[in-house]
Amino acid sequence: MNLLSYIKGDKTLWVIAIILALFSMMPVYSASSNIAFMYGSSSTFSMLAKHAIHLCLGFILMYAAHNISYKHYGAISVILMPVVIILLAYTLLNGHAVANASRWIRIPFLGWTFQTSAFASVVLMMYISRYLAKTGAEKLKSFKSTFVPLMLPIFAVCGLILPSNFSTAGLVFSIAMIVLFIGGYPIKNLLLILGGGIATLGVFILLSMAFPKQITSRATTWVSRIQDFGSGDKTENYQVHKAKLAIAEGNYFGKGPGKSVQKNFLPQSNSDFIYAVIVEEFGILGGVSLIFFYILFLIRILVISTKAQSKFGTLLAIGAGLGIMFQAFVNLGVAVNLLPVTGQTLPLISAGGSSIWMTCIAIGIILSVSRGNEIDDLEENPKTNENLPQTDLAHA
Repeated sequence: MNLLSYIKGDKTLWVIAIILALFSMMPVYSASSNIAFMYGSSSTFSMLAKHAIHLCLGFILMYAAHNISYKHYGAISVILMPVVIILLAYTLLNGHAVANASRWIRIPFLGWTFQTSAFASVVLMMYISRYLAKTGAEKLKSFKSTFVPLMLPIFAVCGLILPSNFSTAGLVFSIAMIVLFIGGYPIKNLLLILGGGIATLGVFILLSMAFPKQITSRATTWVSRIQDFGSGDKTENYQVHKAKLAIAEGNYFGKGPGKSVQKNFLPQSNSDFIYAVIVEEFGILGGVSLIFFYILFLIRILVISTKAQSKFGTLLAIGAGLGIMFQAFVNLGVAVNLLPVTGQTLPLISAGGSSIWMTCIAIGIILSVSRGNEIDDLEENPKTNENLPQTDLAHA
């Protein structure tokens, strides 16, 4: 039996994901040397092995997700939404903290950490897509009737993520607004939500700066990063300065794999700032090639969403795909100093367990939509598949 027969959905998307995952092994191995030296608890090879394990688990999750009919994800999101709220609340109150930010919970027995906000963003997009697909246009016009079932989960998820991770909360909220817009939610209601969200954020930041111990001490960091970025001051922060040096030293063709110098000085060189290491080692050519793959990834998402036979399929593919694309371009924007430092990883490239797993699940969901498109085409045009075995058609 041909193993490829078990892989369904958009083949181009599969190829892109595999290429990015395989390519990530080189920069992660190279950039991890600094992390291994700083903490001294593991070798560069062991960190590469851990990254490979994360990728293998991620692709298993991707395969499992793509085998589930996308039509089931609506019901799954309803079941998982309360779980998400509980996990986010637990993470906020009792999570594993790094740099005063409680973003992770520990996975029992494995000793690994899991970032609950990544899981929450995927579930929320599934939930929003389901609600918009099942709710009539007339009911969507009423802000009051949609507030509890639709707006409350969005504000709850973003509100629980916000105290420890401003950038992720902002990304999740932005993607939710885009999905709502595409899904036919009235613009006047979106403006009300946007205005309310900005006002709430402003009050939250002011209260956090006035009472950092009672609310969160991260607000000062957020404000200082935005001020430093917008001031145009040549005295840049250390991370941005080293990232720009790495990119400048890469020139057109780079120094070669493993030969980065700035990886020894860049904090989080194998995750948040891995793109700078990639450009230094593979040059502008390598950096542009990587961007090309993400753009191709976006194109495939748009193609899959437009081919979807249902509104739910369209919104699900867009919601899952935009989460990956926003994260990718925010990471790239930070590395080239187009955006303030945020801490977003580069999908399928950066080291990190939960980020890789949730990215793979999101890709699996998109592949499930494309797989559903193929099944719908089979049902509508059975004559084009007369030569296929009957067992395959029955299974589809």
